Amino acid sequence: MRTELVTTLKRKATELLSELSRDKEPILITQHGLPAAYLVDVESFENLKGRIKLLEGIARGERAVEDGRTISHEEAISRMSRWLK
Repeated sequence: MRTELVTTLKRKATELLSELSRDKEPILITQHGLPAAYLVDVESFENLKGRIKLLEGIARGERAVEDGRTISHEEAISRMSRWLK
């Protein structure tokens, strides 16, 4: 992963955005030698948001199973029958 100083971002924002759009590789922005932010292209960010949403759904499902909040396949079909028509 590429790393750039925040001052480089200030001076060359347009150039960095063009490279980001072309390369699709995140850029770590540092400030005072410490990581401050990641710069990512819009498509990659949207993909990451989708993945996070999916993983959160899986985690909720796993918690439901652990808590015993489950129903049988037949009950699920019965409850969803109005949407499956």
